[in-house]
Parts: sequence; C-alpha cells; structure tokens
Amino acid sequence: EVQLVESGGGLVQAGGSLRLSCVASGFTFDDYAIGWFRQAPGKEREGVSCISSGAGITYHADSVKGRFTISSDNAKNTVYLQMNSLKPEDTAVYYCAAGEASLSVVANFDQAYEYDYWGQGTQVTVSS
Repeated sequence: EVQLVESGGGLVQAGGSLRLSCVASGFTFDDYAIGWFRQAPGKEREGVSCISSGAGITYHADSVKGRFTISSDNAKNTVYLQMNSLKPEDTAVYYCAAGEASLSVVANFDQAYEYDYWGQGTQVTVSS
C-alpha cells in the first residue's frame, strides 16, 4: 500500500521558518518524483517544489524561490521542504505527492495530474 505522510506544519509568525516532512512507503522511492503542493481556502492547488532524487533534480515555483528548499533523505524515504522567510500568503494546506519519474514530470512539476499518490496534507499558518 502506497502511503505519503506529511508532518511539520503549524503556526508561525511572518519571517519565521518551518520544515515539512513527507515519509513515503509502498513504492521504490528512487523511481518517483516527489512534489509539494499547497492549497489555500478558495484557491486552486498550487505546485510549490519537486525533487527527483534519482536524477538529482529539484524545482521550485517562482513564488517560493530563494525561500523554500526541497531535499530528500533516500535512506529514510523522506522528502523535506524547508520554508524560510514565511509570509502570510504562504498560509495553506501543504500536500506531498508522488509521480513516476519521467521527462513529463520534470517538465510539468507543478501540475497535479503528473502525480499518482497524495498525502493527507498538513496545515501551515503564517500570522502577520
């Protein structure tokens, strides 16, 4: 059974930091790209970052470049999202997702349709 379990969300003041974790199981970790998405109330789901650890490639949306860093610990089947300089507009439920590593996922890392499996989400709230 495929499982993606996020943790690390919480309430933080603007300018603060959080580190989200996504623990994966049930599939070969190196064969998949792992993405982070977020969804704020009343807004569409937004692709934030992606890592294809087997290829050593990472991507970040323009809205988070320079502030968020995605990384992985393959020995632990875990992907992290380090979020620094948080802003109130970063407030959302954050989801991790897994999709088979391919040129398509690399080219469309921020598109939800590229991912087959999703976690349950973790809430991030940034106060002003």
